Amino acid sequence: MAADSSYIFDDLKSLISKGKGATYVEARYQSRVTNEIAFSNGELERIRNAVNSGCGIRVLVDGCWGFSGTSNVSKSALQESLVDAISAAKALAFTKKNKVKGLAESRLAKGLFKTKVNGDLDSIDIEQKVKITKDSEEQARKYSSTIKSASCLYHEILDHKIILNTDGSEVELFDSKPEFNVISVAREGVKSSSASEGVGVTGGWDDLFYSRDHLDYATQASHKAVKLLYAKHVIGERTNVILDPGMVGLISHEAIGHMVEADFVLSGSAVKDMIGKRVASELVNLVDSGSGIASGRSRRGSNSSNSKSISSNNSTHSSSYTNMPDAAGTIQVDDEGVLAGETVIVKNGILSSFLHNRETAYLFDTAPTGNARAFEYNDEPLIRMRNTFIESGNDKVDEMISETKHGYLIKGARNGQADANGEFMFGFQEIYAIEKGEVRDLMQGASVSGNAFDVLKSVDMVGLDFDFDIGTGYCGKFQPAKVDGGGPHIRCTAIVGGLQ
Repeated sequence: MAADSSYIFDDLKSLISKGKGATYVEARYQSRVTNEIAFSNGELERIRNAVNSGCGIRVLVDGCWGFSGTSNVSKSALQESLVDAISAAKALAFTKKNKVKGLAESRLAKGLFKTKVNGDLDSIDIEQKVKITKDSEEQARKYSSTIKSASCLYHEILDHKIILNTDGSEVELFDSKPEFNVISVAREGVKSSSASEGVGVTGGWDDLFYSRDHLDYATQASHKAVKLLYAKHVIGERTNVILDPGMVGLISHEAIGHMVEADFVLSGSAVKDMIGKRVASELVNLVDSGSGIASGRSRRGSNSSNSKSISSNNSTHSSSYTNMPDAAGTIQVDDEGVLAGETVIVKNGILSSFLHNRETAYLFDTAPTGNARAFEYNDEPLIRMRNTFIESGNDKVDEMISETKHGYLIKGARNGQADANGEFMFGFQEIYAIEKGEVRDLMQGASVSGNAFDVLKSVDMVGLDFDFDIGTGYCGKFQPAKVDGGGPHIRCTAIVGGLQ
């Protein structure tokens, strides 16, 4: 435990024993440092440093949750916040009909947990961070005379948390999440196009630029924007599509992941009664993991699945994948003090598990999956995804293309929407026509849509490759959460550009 935080740990440990009338007390201290630098069109738009710290206290009284947050972590302020949380729960208990039935048992985490970091962000001075942001934005504009504007954003979050509860969790953790993104806009006459390139990881400075340097991101963003300016428009049709890892991650997260969050399941998600039923091709294994080191692994036919046996960890966590940066959604312990392991949502095409906190796990008679997450100290934990992905398969991308008589290669996830029935529509940056097994023209102006179950059931090839590729984004379910998603290339059937 860090020497300067030992008094907070001791105060919180004393506090949770004083929740008279509460069957459960949880105290979560968090100190967050956020740094951000933004350049746009040659101008420094923003340098921002913010520190937000305090303690969130959650209690369970008469089957109802009460929550209170305070930025004052003195003993008296913490005690007052605890009393407020208990009072809120008691007030709710008078009127609430559907009360908490219980919390699933779990071997809760204890000890110190630290993000694996290559290049401590605190050791990189602000001048260097400003320089790479400035140089990248300038590089993007210099690429071509058709690039009329560009912007570059560097953002980092440094978290220190202490989590204790009356069920036995005693955790201190340190987390580090930097991200970097370049956007280029090309314009000629009335035509315009835009493209972005970026990366987000859990780790340090060297992890952020592990595979490419900052100038390469800028060059590629402008290169794509210029190409798209002259691209033809897609004619809408239902056809074969090959999705890149970013698109696979987007579908995994938005179209499937949210549907299997147990709070949404209880609200009537389409998957409510589908555990044990086929929802995808037998080639599809879909996972949500607190670990960000899934790259390249394929566990098809293995025994990995959600289990009631959850191990605790009493030492500093470290990854055996020492050279690979962890994905942006990586967490080691969730905000209920549960170890954030790995949950196989779909195994060989069969729906195998939902994503749970301790409350929903009790209702479904299963183990918590480590998906209770709160963005800041004054947010209550919600069921949230972490790194959501489809596992690698056995097919080479070149073979996918050569075996496609007609279809499209889709790259570069943007955003979109999905509903509780799995219907989705997503945007992307690049789409290439495939004719007679060869990649042809770059095209633009399209979206990909369909029903997630129908699309995943149509998967007939799953690539050997793997990448996490949506790490610059945030999930926005009531409060932000840093997430990631990915997978290999996959071939399936979907609607491109809408039906004619």
